[in-house]
Amino acid sequence: MRIIPVLDLKGGQVVRAEQGRRDRYRPIVTPLSTSADVVAVAEGLRGLHPFSTFYIADLDAIEGRAPNEDALSRLRGISPPPELWVDAGLADEKAFASALGTPSLSPVLGSESQADDTLLKRFLSHPDLILSLDFFADGFRGPKALLENPDIWPQRVIVMTLAKVGSAAGPDFARLTEIKAKAGNRMVIAAGGVRNEADLLELSSLCIAAALVATSLHDGTLTPAQLEALADKSS
Repeated sequence: MRIIPVLDLKGGQVVRAEQGRRDRYRPIVTPLSTSADVVAVAEGLRGLHPFSTFYIADLDAIEGRAPNEDALSRLRGISPPPELWVDAGLADEKAFASALGTPSLSPVLGSESQADDTLLKRFLSHPDLILSLDFFADGFRGPKALLENPDIWPQRVIVMTLAKVGSAAGPDFARLTEIKAKAGNRMVIAAGGVRNEADLLELSSLCIAAALVATSLHDGTLTPAQLEALADKSS
């Protein structure tokens, strides 16, 4: 079970997510960092475990504002440089192609940002493409073709259950099981609701390849020893 820390960016700072209610997101307060600065928070997370990958939700870009390019550039400059999975709300072919050409960056095609399945079909064969199937409290958000046609899914598929994010309610095991059954040998990544080691072990038993995690890292319910043990099991 691979653990990938989440950094939600808004106004140049890391914010704490709350069940997809983005108007309520505020700069994060965490024992891992003295500020909500993206580099400080990332380095604080690496104080728990030598994470090689971070998932970034650029909330400003997703909601149509200016992207957090400076924060991303600074994050790429930390040592050792991380791999970044970035959802910046891209729905334009030229912009997505440019993102796919950026070293150490895997752009996330978020279903909530798409009008149809054109962009996914266009770049389906690219090895760096990641699809995020986005579920809010009112259900799936995005073109139904992205959810109902697994033949156009890439090799990495995130099941983003935003209503579970920051809720301490546990992952949506039923939905993850359903998506995994459709995904075949693709990597399915869980996002939202991970509380502790027991949740991660259950996800692993369902053959979920990775989990995007934030709250349980900052709250200390996932310890360095547990993270190391999980990493050993996945290697």
